[in-house]
Amino acid sequence: MSIDKSEIIANICYTELVYSRINKKLKTNLSVFDIERKILHILEETPLSYFTKIGKNFYISNIENNIKITVNSHTYRVITADKIDKKQITFQKTILH
Repeated sequence: MSIDKSEIIANICYTELVYSRINKKLKTNLSVFDIERKILHILEETPLSYFTKIGKNFYISNIENNIKITVNSHTYRVITADKIDKKQITFQKTILH
């Protein structure tokens, strides 16, 4: 199954609870607008090779921002965003590809 990056970007959505979860995990205090803008920017700039689908979720890993975004593949709802380190993403890319 191929991943359609433009479909993810076009359909991305959020729940009210995810904003506080993202702020907590990233140790930020961003507004709803700023979180949505940051997520969209990361999705747009991340190469397709860093989009993976495992089970029911998409995982988008962005090395430059050290962020992994988890998106439900059926609803396109953002589940969370986590900090990652460059060593972890290199290891994951080697295993998955």
